[in-house]
Amino acid sequence: MISGHTRLATVIGSPVRHSFSPAIHNAAFAATGFDAVYTATPVAAGEAASAVDAMRRFEWLGMSVTMPHKTDVLAACDVVSPAAEGLASGNCIYWQGDSIAADSTDGEGYVRGLRAELGVDVSGLRCVMVGAGGAARAVVRALVDAGADHIVVVNRNADRAVEAAAHAGDRGSVGSAEDLSDADLVINGTPLGMAGAGHEDAVPFDVGVLRDDAVVSDLIYHPAATPLLRAAADRGLRHQNGLSMLVFQAAVAFEHWTGLDAPIDAMQTAVADTI
Repeated sequence: MISGHTRLATVIGSPVRHSFSPAIHNAAFAATGFDAVYTATPVAAGEAASAVDAMRRFEWLGMSVTMPHKTDVLAACDVVSPAAEGLASGNCIYWQGDSIAADSTDGEGYVRGLRAELGVDVSGLRCVMVGAGGAARAVVRALVDAGADHIVVVNRNADRAVEAAAHAGDRGSVGSAEDLSDADLVINGTPLGMAGAGHEDAVPFDVGVLRDDAVVSDLIYHPAATPLLRAAADRGLRHQNGLSMLVFQAAVAFEHWTGLDAPIDAMQTAVADTI
């Protein structure tokens, strides 16, 4: 029941009404009995600082951040995590004592989701990231932090590939499709196969060149079974879509806001019922 003690959390972006975050986080609050409610708040480009100021003035519990605010929001925060600073992108705003802090939870969410769903620990693995966008860069950085042996970035735009690989430091490099055959873990970080993106039938790489023990991961969660993952299933490869990353990045945010362990089962059920 909403009362005078209920805290507010929200996701800011433009557009933002399509977000699955309210379903995920309200399910988490209900499952834990934490007295908060989560909404979606449209915030126009250039107004990220005003949203952070509103959180400060009205003592909101926290905010999720989506496009186009992930970079602009950092300047309005008192504390920026190493991940958010390195990526120049923050998607979670929370209280750290009396200060407002920013973090990037996508990468950690990916690594946690991979471990929880497939039992895959990335430590020591040779990974290939196909794509070099914001989510891909966050995952590259998190793979290194989690102990991956090497991360190869494959992307049509060479400059963007170099930028993404740089997040892995001396364990990152730019490669080509030839690197797929030696990979333990191959991740699709492109929109190829995503519903509504105009590439629904596209496959970003040929699973036929992968080892029989390779793991295929797609950051896309809609549809749940992309053409890539259907091809991986046909080959009998372990595979995973982006739903686990979506849920576990939200779990990291929930933990920042509440100090409680995230109720993963409730969050997974909520998003599955929404999509």
